[in-house]
Amino acid sequence: MLFMILLGISSVSSAVEVPHSLRSRQAVQRAVAQLEPQLAAKEMQLGQAAFIRVFKQEEELELWLEKDGQMELFKTWPIAKFSGHPGPKTKQGDNQAPEGFYFVPPNQLNPHSSYHLSFNLGYPNRYDRTHGYTGNYLMVHGNSVSIGCYAMTDPVIEEIWTLMDAAYRQGQPFIRVHIFPFRMTPDNMDRHGGGPWHEFWKNLQEGYLSFESTGKVPNVEVKNSRYVFE
Repeated sequence: MLFMILLGISSVSSAVEVPHSLRSRQAVQRAVAQLEPQLAAKEMQLGQAAFIRVFKQEEELELWLEKDGQMELFKTWPIAKFSGHPGPKTKQGDNQAPEGFYFVPPNQLNPHSSYHLSFNLGYPNRYDRTHGYTGNYLMVHGNSVSIGCYAMTDPVIEEIWTLMDAAYRQGQPFIRVHIFPFRMTPDNMDRHGGGPWHEFWKNLQEGYLSFESTGKVPNVEVKNSRYVFE
């Protein structure tokens, strides 16, 4: 039944209204055939709650699914292209890809994207606005090209889209996306210490370590111009 709902051909209404198009329905049909055996091998299924992490330096995007009350890594894909360098996006036109803690409700999916399929990260978030950062339409999308976005190949964005779409349709109200300059281990922090973004990265590391230690995605707020984690 879930696959029928994903294709938009069921009379059963979904828990959350999810944008779709002929293109996205065809993408889901292709992706499901690839994903279902991979999910079954990990005793997972479409519709489990999802969480995404992005690592710039490693050029990787991870998608985690909730299983038995904990998040478990389902799959890691290579990022085909992103622009800029380690450090946050601070202004329109700087060609930087964002870093920080974002959340994506279903209305930020674009099934008619000029870049095959896409979702808007929600930049600038409250932290970004507090610091006066500017810019808009920062996406994860297909088509393997980027000016400030995280670009994937079309087959990869189809898989990511399908997993997000399924989670929304099973009632997840939004999907958190945590974006880091690198894997924020103590060694990596020491290696990148002393630069202009070190204090910002130390704040990001708090959220990184919270998830690493608990397996649960922290609730992220902004207080006194910094991220706090609950």
